[in-house]
Amino acid sequence: MTVIAGRYRLLDVLAEGATGTVWRALDETDGHEVALKDSRVPPGLPADEAPLLHARRERAARAAARISHPSVVRVLGVVAEDGRPWVVTELVRGLTLAETLEAGGPLPAREAARVGAEVLAGLRAAREAGVPHPGVRAEHVLLGNDGRVVVTGFGGAPEDDAGPAAELRSLGALLETAADDRSGPLGALVDALLGEGPEDAVTADRAERELRRVAGGGARTPAGGAGADGDGSRKDAGGSRTSTGGDAPRTAPVSVGTPAPRPSARGDATASAHGAPSARKRRAPRRVPVLVAGVVGALLIAGALVYHVVRDDGPGAGPGAPGGVTSTVPAGPGASGADGVPATPRS
Repeated sequence: MTVIAGRYRLLDVLAEGATGTVWRALDETDGHEVALKDSRVPPGLPADEAPLLHARRERAARAAARISHPSVVRVLGVVAEDGRPWVVTELVRGLTLAETLEAGGPLPAREAARVGAEVLAGLRAAREAGVPHPGVRAEHVLLGNDGRVVVTGFGGAPEDDAGPAAELRSLGALLETAADDRSGPLGALVDALLGEGPEDAVTADRAERELRRVAGGGARTPAGGAGADGDGSRKDAGGSRTSTGGDAPRTAPVSVGTPAPRPSARGDATASAHGAPSARKRRAPRRVPVLVAGVVGALLIAGALVYHVVRDDGPGAGPGAPGGVTSTVPAGPGASGADGVPATPRS
């Protein structure tokens, strides 16, 4: 098989475009697989302009090697073969966004927002490195099998830069194609990105924050509001997230006049997690002291009765009895007269 620059053995074609063919290749120096893209001359271009085009693409590829971001394809180097530059990049295993949409249709709003957020992060990193993208499209976005979203297609040059506003409009067009539902907050953002008027202007920073918020399933809630999470989403009692944004059903509103559930006297967390306890559950703890008081009272009464029985009828009661207990109960008629003389204990 063909070996490029004495090092990269071409294995099979990964993609073909107007600017060249992308190959899966084996780097025979270290045994790793890479992606290799040649430079194709468009039909009708004068022969004397082809070297200029190749040189321009080589400069752009070497500039793209300065970008260091997980959402931008990593350029490993540029080699020459037959007077054409071949760009060596990391091999990202997966499908392009264009292939994914063709095979399965548009993406759910949250997934489209996740892809858009990663694409925008990559575009911003490339611009900061001085390598703006000429115009991102679905075929420039790779959806890796490992979950990565990677932007490719940095084949232009800085002099072709149409500016940040045009870059955001291309992102809006990408999201318009990728998302299956634009009725919620994602749709509002897409409209703002595609808008031409100053009232529709949105910064890249704001757009990325909004995309990540939608991707997380969150919606803005008042500071410290009930159910607020870091991403603005809500959790129900079972721990599942329920978006309050436009891309998911909203929960039923709670009447302002409805009193909030009160926690139990011991501050039990289940009271707030599952609502106010029933009246039966609130009364249950009071039974214990009532039962205890009843049992104690019965024991006291029984003890008093036993005490009197023992005192009156028990054997050995009197001065000689153990403990020296002396009965003061009258022994019968005449035992205690009107003169108040104490009665004599029974023998």
